[in-house]
Amino acid sequence: MQEITVKETMVKRAKELLADGTVTRVIGWKAGEFAYDSTPAVFESAEEIDKDFVYDGFCAANVSKYLVKESAKEGKILAFLKPCDTFSLNQLTAEHRVNRDNIYVIGIPCEGKADVNKIKSSGIDGITGIEEDGDNYVVKTIYGDSSVAKADVTADRCLTCKSKHHVVYDELIGEDGEDNPDCGRFDLVKKLEEMTSEERFEFWRGELSRCIRCNACRNVCPACTCEQCVFDNPNSGVAQKAAADSFEEKNFHIIRAFHVAGRCTDCGECSRVCPEHIPLHLLNRKFIKDIDELYGDYTAGTDTESRHPLTSYTFGDAEPSVVHERGVE
Repeated sequence: MQEITVKETMVKRAKELLADGTVTRVIGWKAGEFAYDSTPAVFESAEEIDKDFVYDGFCAANVSKYLVKESAKEGKILAFLKPCDTFSLNQLTAEHRVNRDNIYVIGIPCEGKADVNKIKSSGIDGITGIEEDGDNYVVKTIYGDSSVAKADVTADRCLTCKSKHHVVYDELIGEDGEDNPDCGRFDLVKKLEEMTSEERFEFWRGELSRCIRCNACRNVCPACTCEQCVFDNPNSGVAQKAAADSFEEKNFHIIRAFHVAGRCTDCGECSRVCPEHIPLHLLNRKFIKDIDELYGDYTAGTDTESRHPLTSYTFGDAEPSVVHERGVE
């Protein structure tokens, strides 16, 4: 008997929940313009699901951000969430940015998603299609087929995934995973901390100099849900435009990192969508690491009740002088 795939199970449950009226629509993924460009999509019928629904190694997008608007609509929506996505949903629920009563969550397994840039950097070009074949991807190109091991092209953010555990769900497909405290997600942050201030400045100056202010990082971030972003204010001088000087160049990303500090769930969407491949998640991980060291271990999105350390006070909190001294070499 042939084993039922995760995608087949997802499709079956989605159609069942639509048919019995539990939900009125489904958010998942559909094929994008390219074979490696699976994109979030909302489905309202079984026919649409049969035609367009996909779930593969390139369904990396965190769909929780879309639930801000979708959960405000009439009727319940089914959301398929990977473990990392559930942390984002919990954080959005805690901040009253989504209507949890209007969301039916099915947790889905994730063994890590692929990074197409790693496939391309291996010398494969002219990609016309990609198929999964066990532990490999068969990449079809205009020059012929190539095979790459999934382990060799796994996205960096997935290699340092903090948890395979779903922190919220109404039902689960497959078995739930566990937290991974030894994932090494702060290793690169530590390397940056070991640099001199001049070396760190040059590192970030070089990275942020490539920013074209497309706003993709902000638009995809589950922690960025303001009705109007401060950077869209026409009086700000930096609204919707590329940096005019090096100050503006760094201003946008540093301010955005401060805005999501304590709320970022480290989903890595900012780096994933950046067309210039700037490692923006390292800024956020630096904040997460500092918060853990100054105020005690805290993981945003673990539950919907806890207040994050930057919005609560205890007598054990670090004094401002301690924070200042950490930034002085």
